Amino acid sequence: MSKLFSPMTLRGTTFENRIVVSPMCQYSSTDGNANDWHVVNLGQFALCGPGLVFFEATHVSPEGRITDADLGLYSDDNEAAMARVIAFIRQWTRSKIGVQLAHAGRKGSTVPPWNGGGPASGEHAYQTVAPSEIPYSDWPAPQALDAEGLHKVRNDFVAAAKRAQHLGADVIELHFAHGYLAHEFLSPLSNQRTDQYGGSLENRLRFPLELFEAVREAWPREQPLGVRISASDWVPGGWDVEQSIAFVKELQKRGCDFVDVSSGGNSPDQKITLGPGYQVPFSQAIKQATGMTTFSVGMITQAAQAEEIVATGQADFVALARGFIRNPRWVWDAADQLGGEPFVPPEYLRGRRLTM
Repeated sequence: MSKLFSPMTLRGTTFENRIVVSPMCQYSSTDGNANDWHVVNLGQFALCGPGLVFFEATHVSPEGRITDADLGLYSDDNEAAMARVIAFIRQWTRSKIGVQLAHAGRKGSTVPPWNGGGPASGEHAYQTVAPSEIPYSDWPAPQALDAEGLHKVRNDFVAAAKRAQHLGADVIELHFAHGYLAHEFLSPLSNQRTDQYGGSLENRLRFPLELFEAVREAWPREQPLGVRISASDWVPGGWDVEQSIAFVKELQKRGCDFVDVSSGGNSPDQKITLGPGYQVPFSQAIKQATGMTTFSVGMITQAAQAEEIVATGQADFVALARGFIRNPRWVWDAADQLGGEPFVPPEYLRGRRLTM
């Protein structure tokens, strides 16, 4: 039997297989509200039967967004809009639903990538916050978070988690990767504070761990809560896999159920060695050192490749993004090659079983 198509249970949630639709920013919301695009975009992936589908980075406050067109979960309108997407997935598919809660930190107040990326201006610009007043590249300097600001961020994450619970989401993932706020606290490249939240590794871990603890307390004990991390800054003297392992050990003590292992995003000086499965060694190292359930992501495109990652214990789940964009029926093709039995809507049976 294919390991990729075997079920796995985290807390009280069982996933039909180990295939995950990774969070993919769409930059297509208005005031943080999901719309028809989100119903179709996420719905098309869920229809082919992945074990878990994630909403894109879902921001906990307006000032925490990457762009002003990002998805949010900080208002009643946001919650009502997201409910439409969840209702579709619940009615027509069997995929579990994940919400990735995020705060962009100093990498906020930008424009969508198809408009050039980089800092926003005029009515689209807003003040960003970070652990220190260190800009990303030559972007505008962020405002360093004081005690009141830190308290607000914690409360915003908790409030968004409670909204996700009210919506009936199965899983929450906290976005602590890709140079966004929590990652900025973890890395010495972006955190030069001199208080209890900066300096030593223990201090740099402190605020992300406080965020996790606050959400874990608010999120139902029977439901999985995980974290996406960047295992390396890919910059000498920055965040690395050894520090990531130390962080994961602390998350374990606080009830973390999985770590979604990515890398990079915190420095324009990063030098990433790209190639198929280039981040898999990070998930493998973390899993071996801690025993934590891990997701691996990054240039995983082929069914045999995904099967090998899971079957050999390099990770417990594989998360695809571009692979699903290119082929929304990726799960069916993988099942044909590996012998799995994915969910198929009855409306699509003739397309799945060509001999019918």
